[in-house]
Formats: sequence, C-alpha cells, structure tokens
Amino acid sequence: MSSIPKRFVPQDKIHCGERLTLEEGVRLYESGGVHALGELATLVRNRRHGNRVYYNVNRHINYTNYCVLRCKFCSFYRPYPTSSEISTCSPGSPPAVTDSDHRSGYELTMDQIVESAQQAYQAGATEVHIVGGLHPKLPFDYYLDVCRGIRSACPTLHIKAFTAVEIIHFSRISKPRRTIRQVLEELRAAGLDSLPGGGAEIFDDRVHDEAYGNKVGEQGWFEVHRTAHEMGIFSNATMLYGHIETPEERIRHLVKLREHQDESLASRRAHFQCFVPLPFVPQDSALSHLKGPTGLEDLKTVAISRLMLDNFEHIKVFWPMLSPKLAQVALNWGADDFDGTVVWYDITRREGKGTTHQELTVDQIKRLITEAGFHPVERDSLYQPVVGRCAI
Repeated sequence: MSSIPKRFVPQDKIHCGERLTLEEGVRLYESGGVHALGELATLVRNRRHGNRVYYNVNRHINYTNYCVLRCKFCSFYRPYPTSSEISTCSPGSPPAVTDSDHRSGYELTMDQIVESAQQAYQAGATEVHIVGGLHPKLPFDYYLDVCRGIRSACPTLHIKAFTAVEIIHFSRISKPRRTIRQVLEELRAAGLDSLPGGGAEIFDDRVHDEAYGNKVGEQGWFEVHRTAHEMGIFSNATMLYGHIETPEERIRHLVKLREHQDESLASRRAHFQCFVPLPFVPQDSALSHLKGPTGLEDLKTVAISRLMLDNFEHIKVFWPMLSPKLAQVALNWGADDFDGTVVWYDITRREGKGTTHQELTVDQIKRLITEAGFHPVERDSLYQPVVGRCAI
C-alpha cells in the first residue's frame, strides 16, 4: 500500500477504526498522497459495504428557478419577472422571462410536476427528488398540493423533496405562519417521505457572509434536520466545495455534520442517510472567475469525507456535477453510492453548456459500476435492495 507520512495522519487509527480529529483531517488535505488516501478510504468503505455500490432509479424535478436569493455560487436562479413581463405571458401559463444569456425563468404547475413524477413511476422509478428556488409568490398550499398529487398518482413512489432552506421559506410564507415542525408535519401528511441535503454549502460565517449572505445559515439548516430526525424523517447532508472556502473550513463542516449525526443516532428516530460532496461549478455564476476544484481535488474530498464521517453509512457521488467518468473513478476513493438515473437536472452540470436532460440508464450505471470493479445494487430511498424493477 502507498503510504502517507505519519505527520499527515496516523494510518493506524484508520486501520483500527478510530475517529480522526479536525487537525488530522486538515493534514489530510495538506498531504499530496491522493492515491494513498484512495486506498485508505476504500478500506473503510469496503468494511461497510464489501464490493457493493448502490444506485437508484429516480427522477429529479426542479419546479422553479425563480428565487429571492442571490447566492454568488449559483447560476440557476432567476429574478421573478415584473408585472409588465408577466402580462406578456399566455393566459394560464407560468411566467417566463429570458435573460441576457438566453435562458428562461420558469415555474412548473402542480399538474406538470405530477405528470413528470407519474411518467417516472410508470417507467420503474422508486424515488422523485424535488427541489427549487425560493419563489416569492407561490403559496405554501402549492407545495402541499404537489405532494398530495404525487402521492395520489403514484402511491408507492418515495417523495424526497425540499431542502432545509426551502422548509424555512415555507415557514415564513405560510399564513398563519407555521413553525418548522408544523411545516414538516403538514408536508409529511401530504406525502413527503424524506429530505434531501442541499443548502448546507459550507458551515462557516465568513464563507456564508461573502458568498451567500441572504441564505439561511448553519443554525437554521441544522434546526430543520434536527426537527426532521426527531420526527422520524430521514435526510441527507451535503457540502458545496471548491469556491472561496479553505480546506480547514471544509473539515470543520464535516465535523459539525459528524457531531449532529452522533446526536441523531443516539437519541432521535432518524438520521442522515448519506453524505454528498458537491463540487462547485463556476460557469455563469457570480464567482465564474474562480477555477473550481480539479479532478484530483474532487477525489481527495470524496476520500477525506469517507475517512472523517465515520458515523455516516454512505458517501454518494452525484455524477451530473462530477461527470459520470469521474464519479466512476471516485468509487475507488471511498464512495459507495452512484446516485441514480436523474433524467432531468436543471441546476448545474460539470461538462458545460447544454441541455438539462441529464440521464443515465440503468444499464449505463451498472456498466460504470462494474467497470470500476464493483457489484451494482439497486436500492430504494432508504437503502433497501430493490428486486424485479424495470429500467428506464
């Protein structure tokens, strides 16, 4: 095995399954041993999962890109159109405005969302993943109706929807104003099954104030996931890396997630199911002058995430932001989940401009996993094996 000098991390701790400290995590980033990190992370992931790599048959739905926030790292959001712009739309159609980059703002109707979910369900999907911008006009009932509509049309489809940032937005716009718990209770009654992990970005005041100062910070993000876990609602966790944060700030982010997971595992009915490291894609954002992370930095981050998050069962690579080939390589750097078929993903893509139709078939996913030396296992949203499902 390749080695990392002792000054970077005691390899004996990893072999013995001992927890790494924040300082040791920072030293891992300072090391140049990306291949050694991959070997150590693979050792840890193989202890948990053997030769298995998970994937699911899912469909992403981004219901709107209108957003009241102006996060510097985001190329997805659009300002809501003025009254004069709305008046030019066809009667009954969602407002749409094309900006200088020839990309339109949009919002989907409840019927459009349900139709998309139903198409996925009929094709064999087990999960729909729904997130969007913080729309300034849509009422809370819209989101409840979306969940009710999908649950009625697709009785067994798992609805994973709405980041912590969206949940807080719903709390603020609801009339009468609801608490986080009340929002989650009503969404769950309408059909919500679990929460995605988006909106975490980097848990650091400096980074928050500089890159996304109008967005809810770590206190609000953790409040939503803490409440969800107390209620028995499982969720995921993410980190957006490769913009203005430092390696130490990344490690502190991971440590905060690890501490929350300790508490959820000890005393709450649910917990984080997986961690998803998300590479920053600079194109068309206010931070487009930055280079973004390199492929080696991506692999190092996946490996360090696996080594630091000893109480997370799964590390997922989201291939639309990494690219399918780099996600395939990352399976040998500690990842055990390849995400899913996705189909449509509007928010960003690693490989430049083009259609938001970003789809891998089940056969393509299985081939990528097999070529990396692993055994593909289709899972549902709660990581139970799926048997006998058709592919899309």
